[in-house]
Amino acid sequence: MSLTGQFLALQLGLVVVVLAVVAAVSVAQSDAEFRRTEGRRLLSIAETVASLDAVRAGLADVERADILQPTAESVRSVSGASYVMITAADRRILTSADPRRMGELLPLGDSRVLDGRSWIGTTASGGSPSLVAHVPVFGEQGRMLGVVAAGREYRGMRERLATATPNLLLYLGLASALGTVGSVLLARRIKRQTLGLEPEEITALVEHREAMLHGIKEGVVGLDPAGRLTLANETAMELLRLPDDAVGRTLESCAVEPRLHDVLTGRVQGRDQVVFTGDRMVTLNRMPLLTHGRAVGSVTTMRDLTELVALQHELDTTRSATDTLRAQAHEFSNQLHVIAGLIELEEYPEAARYVRGISGARSLRTDEVVSRVADPSLAALLIAKTSLAAEQGSALRIGRGSSLRPIEESLSSDLVTVVGNLVDNALDAVRGGGPGGWVEVHLSEEATEVRVRVRDSGPGVAPDLAEEVFRYGFTTKAAVPQSSSRGLGLAITRLVCTRRGGSVSADGAVFTARLPRTENERNNGTQA
Repeated sequence: MSLTGQFLALQLGLVVVVLAVVAAVSVAQSDAEFRRTEGRRLLSIAETVASLDAVRAGLADVERADILQPTAESVRSVSGASYVMITAADRRILTSADPRRMGELLPLGDSRVLDGRSWIGTTASGGSPSLVAHVPVFGEQGRMLGVVAAGREYRGMRERLATATPNLLLYLGLASALGTVGSVLLARRIKRQTLGLEPEEITALVEHREAMLHGIKEGVVGLDPAGRLTLANETAMELLRLPDDAVGRTLESCAVEPRLHDVLTGRVQGRDQVVFTGDRMVTLNRMPLLTHGRAVGSVTTMRDLTELVALQHELDTTRSATDTLRAQAHEFSNQLHVIAGLIELEEYPEAARYVRGISGARSLRTDEVVSRVADPSLAALLIAKTSLAAEQGSALRIGRGSSLRPIEESLSSDLVTVVGNLVDNALDAVRGGGPGGWVEVHLSEEATEVRVRVRDSGPGVAPDLAEEVFRYGFTTKAAVPQSSSRGLGLAITRLVCTRRGGSVSADGAVFTARLPRTENERNNGTQA
C-alpha cells in the first residue's frame, strides 16, 4: 500500500473509532440524564397519586375500588407517563391501561417498596424496559395499603445507537472527506521530504546502506552539522579507535585526537589527509553533504595505509641498497681503472702508494663512523650513505659529540629506518646545488630515548610546510624523476616515531626525531 493509502486508512480508522466512542459516550450520558430527570418526575407523579384520599379509600374499602381506575387514567393522561398502576398490598395490579394485566403481580425488580420505601429504577414491564417509580400507600394507622407505580417506557442503548446511525454516518462522511484531504496533503509533504520514496523503498535503501557500510573494507564515518557521529562502520571504529557507543555522540566526547578532529570537521581540507592513530597510518577523504544548498553534514572515507606503506618502504629500502651498491661499484671501478693504468705503465711503486692511499682513506672513513656509532646496522647504513653522498658530489659527516652505544634490535631497526629516510631526504635537498654540499648526522642517547638530528646545506623547508612535508604523498621532487618513492620517506619516519610515542619535526634545514625506548628496551639496557 502506498504512503497516501496508509495515511488514509489510518485516518479513517481513527475517525470511525472516535465517532463510535463519542456516540457511545453521548448516548450513555443522555441515558443517565433521562433517567435522572424522568425518574424525579415519575416519583413526583407516584407520590401525588399515593397521597390522594380517593386512592387510599379505594384501597382500604373493596366496595369503593372502582374509583381507582379512572383516577389512575386521569393522572396518566395529564402527566404524560406511559402508565400509572395501583396495586394492592400483595402486589396484585388493580388498575392498568392494559386490561390483560389486571390481577397480575407487579414486577418489582430491585425495588424496596414493600419495605415502605420509595424507589426509582428500571423494570421489564410488559416485555419492554421502562423507567418506573414505586411509592407505597399508607392508611391512617400507618398500615401499607398498596403501591403506586408510575412508569415510562424508553429505548435501550442499541435502539438509541440505531436511531443515531444516520447522523453518525453523516459525521463519518464529513470526517472521512476531511481526513482524505489531510492524508493526501500530509503524504505529499512527507514524500517531498523523502524524495518521493515509499516506506518500503526507504526500508530497502536503509538495508542496502547498512549492508554496504558493513561490507566494504574502507572505513566510513558520517557527521551531522553539530559534529555528532551519525554512522560509523566496523572498519572506521577500529581504525579511529572509537568507543562502541560512539554513534550519536560528539567527536569531543569520543576524545579523538586534534588532527583527526580537524580533518573530520573540515577545518583541515584537502584530499588524502593522513592521520596517525596509534600505530596506524590512515588516509581520509571528506565529502560535505548539501541538500537544497544547505549543509546537512559530511561523510568521510578512510583507508589503512600502514601495510601499504610498509611494503613501499621495503621496496624503497631495496632500491636504496641498489643505489648504494651501484655507487660503490662505480667508485671501485674508477679506482681499479687507475690501478690497471699504473700497472700497465709499469709504475709499480706509484700503484702501491695509490692502493695504500685509498685503503687508508676508506679505513679512516669507516673508523670515523664506527668509533661514534657502536650499533653495526646503523654504522653500516651510514658508511653506505657516505659512499652515495660522495658519488653525487656531497659530503656526509657525523656531527661532533655524536655517540651511540649498542642498542636493542627493535630500536636499531626503527633507528635505521628513521636515519636512512632523513639522510635520503637531506641528500635530495643538496643534490644539484653544486660542489660543497654537505649533510650532518648527530646522534645522542639517554636512558629513555634516542635523538637524531640531521641538517644539510640545502635551502630548508618553508615554515608553512613544516607539517605538510610529513604528509603521505607530499613531495618537492618534481625535478628528480628517478626518485622511487615520492612523499613516502618522511611519512614513514613520522609513523615509526609515533608508534614509539616519539616525534619528528622540521625547522628549516634541520630535522629532529625522538625515539623513546620501550619498557623492555630500558630494562635490557639497564641490565647491559
